Amino acid sequence: MNEQYIGSDFDDFLASEGLLAEAEAIAVKRVIAFQLTHMMAEQRLSKTDMARRMNTSRAALDRLLDPANPSVTLQTLERAASVLGKRLQISLV
Repeated sequence: MNEQYIGSDFDDFLASEGLLAEAEAIAVKRVIAFQLTHMMAEQRLSKTDMARRMNTSRAALDRLLDPANPSVTLQTLERAASVLGKRLQISLV
């Protein structure tokens, strides 16, 4: 074990390895995909219905709901939120 990292937190380790931004982006995408999937289930919306209401393809919705796919546009997120009766809110912390 590398004693350099004893006592530091995992974010410090990821930052020192140049991986923090990527890890945070993946975590955010997973949360968004989970939230959208959960809301769709609550509203009993199938992927086909959701895609139709968003005026997009089922493949585009699959990419949005795929937690491993980091490619997503704000416009797509806004349309998904709107279909689910929600507002997209983004903030910088």
